[in-house]
Amino acid sequence: MARPLTPLGLAVLRLLHDEPMHPYEMQQRIRDQAIDRVVKVAHGSLYHTVERLAGLGLIEPVETTREGRRPERTVYAITEHGRDEANSRLRDFIRRPTREYPVLGMALSFLAMLPPDDAAQLLDRRTVALEAELAAHDIVVDGLTKQGLPRIHLVEVEYFNAQLRSELEYVRALSEDIKSGRLTWRPPGRPNGENNDR
Repeated sequence: MARPLTPLGLAVLRLLHDEPMHPYEMQQRIRDQAIDRVVKVAHGSLYHTVERLAGLGLIEPVETTREGRRPERTVYAITEHGRDEANSRLRDFIRRPTREYPVLGMALSFLAMLPPDDAAQLLDRRTVALEAELAAHDIVVDGLTKQGLPRIHLVEVEYFNAQLRSELEYVRALSEDIKSGRLTWRPPGRPNGENNDR
């Protein structure tokens, strides 16, 4: 079978590995366990993923209930085939580096298009945003730890925080190099000697 598992599909199988549940409960757990910090969960994508996994025989409905006038809720469980596929795909994700194309890397490759002062100012703004995001993530990790969530369920957030810290350190240093004159350039289309200040 071709590898059908997206990161969100693997997240669903991981949740169902613990116990059967319906998609609404999966959505809650994804938020509560901060899985949405490392896996993109767009509106409606979880339900689509659940349908797809069921169609592939990786999960199966085990119960359908209805409360009052609410829509039916189907509880799903992982199948043996789903366990095998999840383990196989997880091993692939861990052992094989995948080239990713982060937006910051792309933007830095075109940095010379901007005047240095502008670039430094934008990097400083990014620094503030990264600091805020790190502080928020630290609160999430602290809260989940206090709730008794074992560290094994937090390693993905730890990894994400390590990436944020690394990016923050690099962006700060790059901005400082620009402001101190250790990194200079002249944007295209500007004559020699033209002031880059705005």
